[in-house]
Amino acid sequence: MYTRRKFLGAIGLPAVAAAAGVPLTPLRFSRAAEIAEELRKHPGSPSEVARDEDFWFEVAQAFTVDRSLINLNNGGVSPSPAWVQEAMKQHLDYSNKAPVYTMWRILEPQREAVRERLGREWGVDPEEVALTRNASESLQICQFGYDLQRGDEVLTTTQDYPRMLTTFKQRERREGIVLKQFSIPVPSDDPADIVRRFEENITPRTRLILMCHMINLTGQILPVRDVVAMARRHGIPVIVDGAHSLAHHDFKISDLECDNYSVSLHKWLFAPHGTGLLYVRRDKIREIWPLMAAPEPKDDDIRKFEEIGTHPAANYLAIAEALTFHQGIGGPRKEARMIYLRDYWAKRLLEHDRVHLHTSLEPGMACGLANVEIDEVDPGALTDWLWQEQRIIVTPIRHAEFQGIRVTPSVYTTLEELDRFIDAMEHVANHGLPA
Repeated sequence: MYTRRKFLGAIGLPAVAAAAGVPLTPLRFSRAAEIAEELRKHPGSPSEVARDEDFWFEVAQAFTVDRSLINLNNGGVSPSPAWVQEAMKQHLDYSNKAPVYTMWRILEPQREAVRERLGREWGVDPEEVALTRNASESLQICQFGYDLQRGDEVLTTTQDYPRMLTTFKQRERREGIVLKQFSIPVPSDDPADIVRRFEENITPRTRLILMCHMINLTGQILPVRDVVAMARRHGIPVIVDGAHSLAHHDFKISDLECDNYSVSLHKWLFAPHGTGLLYVRRDKIREIWPLMAAPEPKDDDIRKFEEIGTHPAANYLAIAEALTFHQGIGGPRKEARMIYLRDYWAKRLLEHDRVHLHTSLEPGMACGLANVEIDEVDPGALTDWLWQEQRIIVTPIRHAEFQGIRVTPSVYTTLEELDRFIDAMEHVANHGLPA
């Protein structure tokens, strides 16, 4: 049986391992598969495992996070498990032995196995998966890749990611296209209403739609498949921002029936920082121009979107270790845990009249990312106070239609840490911030 003692030693935590009487051995990232297999064998339904603190204690030991602070901004960028970090370091060390040989000829071809595994995990053809540096790069490939003429309209909501709005606003200034935005409820419990709002804002000039799968401001999950199906009837392509969804809540990209999907793998997959994914349906690859020029023979090749010049192989190969860790936890159990953690703090705080949640708690409408507001408390000032006085990291959100702080725990977050966050928020709700 794979005991906790063996687990602690295997993931390379010297102090903890030594205290448990485990002989110290150098960390080897190949242990990830063995540990992931033990996690996979853990009994119980997703809802049962979500409440099993022993299981999540073991998961948490994979991370080298600083426990002197409480990181509730994992939606920005997540720490990677120790063996993911070690894998990248070992690949980088090997690259530097003779890069033109070791990196280009030995390591670079291995990214094809990573591509194959990512496609298999999320139900798409590996020949539809490009490895990028982040969701912004993946999205901008699509945003700049579609031909648009002066006066053509791009439709999106007022809650889409600022960088992506900036991208189309630059095309407005440069090419004379028109960015059209509309509001959606905060929060929304009616997917059909979202589809209706998209459709009623389509005009004869609409040529492209941009939408989030999960909105970064509130965690709202939008009905991608239904919006795509509606837009397809109008002959309008949809660019899908999946930065916060993949490896956060459980689904397959193939379930969405979309033409493209953009992801940052350093968020919820816990892959190395600066890794992303772009899915483009095979018969749609030709119609999207790459962000950096590719030769004509690659017009139908997903790899045309990877033409960025010299780049490290290490980051991309270590995605494999992050994927193994994700598979060990299991997508359904991970989603259940994220919802459990959200409800743990959110429902407690909602007992206070001054607290408002801008995130739906209805099934399927959100997952672990949520936005909370305390009446008459500035979110920036609250963020500063939480950090300066409590060493708790959150993100302030100021939007024209709502405000609050964004709270994103992760699989390594403990209930004790959330209790400290709840206590701090209750103090502010009861007494306000110091003058």
